[in-house]
Amino acid sequence: MYVLGTAGHIDHGKSVLVQALTGIDPDRLREEKERGMTIDLGFAWLKLPSGREVGIVDVPGHERFVRNMLAGVGGIDLALLIVAANESIMPQTREHLAILDLLEIRNGIVVITKKDLVDEELLGLVRMEIEELIGTTALSGAPVVAVSALTGEGLPDLVATIDELLGSAEPRRDLGRPRLAIDRVFTMTGSGTVVTGTLIDGALSVGQEVEIVPPGLKSRLRGLQTHKTRIDTAAPGSRVAANLVGINTSRLQRGDVLTRPGWLSPTTLLTLKLKLLDYLHRPLKHGATVSFHTGAAEAMAKVRLLEGEELKPGQATWAQVKLDRPAAVVTGDHFIVRSPMETLGGGKIIEAQAKRLRRFRPDIIANLKAKETGTAAEMVLALVETKQPVETSALISELNLRDEDIRAAVVSLTERGNVVALGQGDRSLLVTIQRWESLIQKTRAALQEYHRKFPARPGMPKVELGSRLKLGAYAVTAFQKLATQGIIAEEGNVIRLPAHQIQLTQAQQGKMDAFLRSLTENPYAPPGDLIPEPDLLGLLIEQRQVVKVSNDVVFAVSAYDEMVGKVTSRIKAQGQITLAEVRDMFQTSRKYAQALMEHLDGEKITRRVGDGRVLY
Repeated sequence: MYVLGTAGHIDHGKSVLVQALTGIDPDRLREEKERGMTIDLGFAWLKLPSGREVGIVDVPGHERFVRNMLAGVGGIDLALLIVAANESIMPQTREHLAILDLLEIRNGIVVITKKDLVDEELLGLVRMEIEELIGTTALSGAPVVAVSALTGEGLPDLVATIDELLGSAEPRRDLGRPRLAIDRVFTMTGSGTVVTGTLIDGALSVGQEVEIVPPGLKSRLRGLQTHKTRIDTAAPGSRVAANLVGINTSRLQRGDVLTRPGWLSPTTLLTLKLKLLDYLHRPLKHGATVSFHTGAAEAMAKVRLLEGEELKPGQATWAQVKLDRPAAVVTGDHFIVRSPMETLGGGKIIEAQAKRLRRFRPDIIANLKAKETGTAAEMVLALVETKQPVETSALISELNLRDEDIRAAVVSLTERGNVVALGQGDRSLLVTIQRWESLIQKTRAALQEYHRKFPARPGMPKVELGSRLKLGAYAVTAFQKLATQGIIAEEGNVIRLPAHQIQLTQAQQGKMDAFLRSLTENPYAPPGDLIPEPDLLGLLIEQRQVVKVSNDVVFAVSAYDEMVGKVTSRIKAQGQITLAEVRDMFQTSRKYAQALMEHLDGEKITRRVGDGRVLY
């Protein structure tokens, strides 16, 4: 399945040619028929002698409707640039050719229409002008075929040329991530909401769950058609009509993208390579506002030039654009920028989910060049450098490459030591080796300082270390990797350097020994005035020598275990126990009995019911 797109000046015979080739009038709007002028996109289809089926998108040629032309020209396999023999090259001929060139559409045919209106000499001059015009564009060397839609002369040659070029066209890639850029939304009686577009990057099947981005609407495919024929599966490169379940047409618009759920995120900030057309009369200024077109979508955008204050005609530069509304795009998509009445330039999106970049930075420009022209591994590394830490799954959604190529690149970069993976599979987090080595140094420095400041503590709390290192959500996986490499040791909720040992002064050790003796002498009523400072008490708790039941009551572990055992046995024997009974059982005061029972309540060993306690 292939898609052709027409291009060319108004009234050069695009729609008449499509009707002559297919028998279908692509002008579907009443206003178009009344005015004899294509206003919006038209559609038709053709079966070639080889059996190949071709969808045709007919675009308007009038300068006021170039924005509609841009909604249909993306995703085509072959361009038909139409030039009328009696008028030759006109303004929209040049503009449409420039658009095809910016979109890097290299497969095309120049069709000279209205051949019957001129003689052979004039036809030859028109042909020479065309060959000169396309000589420096992506259509350089394209076949030029002269026809008359009125008499039919040349149409068989045109059909044969189309068939031959499509026979050598590269097959549409299938990334398993279908995208249908919606160019029409309408209601069909008995079916409901229908959207149409050219399908790229994956297949769609009837019954499949889908998502509409940017609005984030979920639906299911009730039916699929191509060329008014019902199909079960639509292949990449098809013109597709999709019947959606449960979505009203008022919630959809041209430029939305239909895809499988969960991978495509809308964006408003893009990094791109922008080229300005060479025939413009003025440069594009930093901060200029333009209309931005990609796929079937259109938005207003502010341009940030990263290498200068202006971009001169014919030159290219790195830039970012801030869209006034979200768009569903991926890295590698092409775009066009326009002023209200003319095309200014275009190029390719290099970062679809971009961060704001600093201007005039050679290192940033070098990173962008790697993303533009590098191998899969170089592109992955450049994206990791920009967004680290980044999940492998995010690479798959942001880089317009096959999943297996991205995973292979990650494995290669990891084995070569360029990238460190935290975790396993597509949820693993990737950082550069430079970032990882920096993290190791910061971790060691933070722990060394902590151990020096608090030598009696077993280590730094994980939460505190994660906050100090600004690890955020990936603290757990980072600590696991650091522990695996022997950089740190994890013990419960604290982290220490492997060589760290608790160091106590003679005075500190004396305090601890005196406190433990007091617990032995008064096991059920330990004195609170001998409780050591928090670091020493924490060490005793960590060593399982004492149990803290309240701020001023600490029992030896042996006494605590005995008390818990006797309390629970008494409850089992008589059903409950009162605070007074606990006090009398251990010959202690109400203070200690109450502290113990409230602690057991908190540990969900007992539960208060009225004046007594029962087992939890």
